[in-house]
Amino acid sequence: MKDLVTFLAKSLVDDPDGVQVHTIERDSSTVYELEVAASDLGKVIGRQGRTARAMRTVLGAAGQKQRRRCILDILD
Repeated sequence: MKDLVTFLAKSLVDDPDGVQVHTIERDSSTVYELEVAASDLGKVIGRQGRTARAMRTVLGAAGQKQRRRCILDILD
């Protein structure tokens, strides 16, 4: 799952070396904190949050296969 978030983020940004994903495990869920360069933050979020919403949808669908709730937080 972490690889999925990393792949999606690196595909969107200009500086793929600046992408970092941190994982926080909770009881029945996993939180993925996505950190990108400040100049690439708008590309990850997208217009009116559409790109971020799409990434969260893909992550949620992939998490259902593992019966875990996956949450994506984009850090600024």
